Amino acid sequence: MTATPSSTTSSCTTSNATPSSAAPTLAGPDTPFAVVDVHRTRHDIARLRARADRLGVPLRPHVKTAKSLDAAALLHDGVPGPVTVSTLAETEVFAAAGYTDITYAVAIDPHKLPRVIALSRRGVTLRVLLDSTEQARCVAAAAREAGIAVPAQIEIDCDGHRGGLKPDAPELTGIGRVLDDAGCLDGVLTHAGESYFAHTDEERRLAARNERDSAVAAAGRLRAGGLPVRTVSVGSTPTAHAAEDLTGVTELRAGNYVFFDLVMAGLGVCTVDDLALSVVVTVIGHRPEYGWIITDGGWMAMSRDRGTAAQHRGYHVVDGSRSSAGVPVTEAFWPRVTGW
Repeated sequence: MTATPSSTTSSCTTSNATPSSAAPTLAGPDTPFAVVDVHRTRHDIARLRARADRLGVPLRPHVKTAKSLDAAALLHDGVPGPVTVSTLAETEVFAAAGYTDITYAVAIDPHKLPRVIALSRRGVTLRVLLDSTEQARCVAAAAREAGIAVPAQIEIDCDGHRGGLKPDAPELTGIGRVLDDAGCLDGVLTHAGESYFAHTDEERRLAARNERDSAVAAAGRLRAGGLPVRTVSVGSTPTAHAAEDLTGVTELRAGNYVFFDLVMAGLGVCTVDDLALSVVVTVIGHRPEYGWIITDGGWMAMSRDRGTAAQHRGYHVVDGSRSSAGVPVTEAFWPRVTGW
């Protein structure tokens, strides 16, 4: 958090100026707003790209973190490249900007297949995700009716943290066969969600190995059943930065790393100095009896998502020289919110 002093605590000047359409600056009064440090963003992107290059696996960044075409342009040197999305709305925005290699990494709702088909007709290779025979049948039927292939990946549960099938699930090959009969089987995908609770380097390395082993094992079972597997996709920001061997994997996914956050810093994946996004707020009040400051950036502006429970529970003023009314503030905590 970057706090700027409020006119209400120093003077009562007002302005009749109309709002400017120019980009806000750190001195601007129209808080709260987010600020991205582009230099840190470039550094964070380059760090994971170099690691993926050493591992010999291409990156498929997840753009749900930034939801920004400008930020996405930094991922592939300004040229639209492979990306991962979490909504069809994101897919449609990125497709309109020229991105044609997209993985929709949320289990497909059959009601959304018409939008998937429409994007495919526009030349977008849009991979969908599923983990049940019923979903596979819906995808296969939609593909046959449209006369086009809808590439589908089978979600693999590598740590019991989310959806997907275990690598040894009896129904795995049956789902693969339903998809392959319609020309729709693309491969397997897994995400080590449990890695967001991995607080040591060794725990993250173990999560990365388990993530890889699970995906590769599932792909091996499909191939042993005579089914083609083009894609073996793994990744999360913690495991992507911890993986030591990705043999058998065809692509690596991560998204948080573009900006990082306090969750990743708390886990030790990055340092606070790597965080590339801040929220600028104005100090609008001071409660010295509690050691509080009050800002115009509340629950939603600061992100209501606490992430892991072990992350730092406070917010720090990073520019103490601009503290309100000369009051030295080194740490700012939200008071308990009631009555909302």
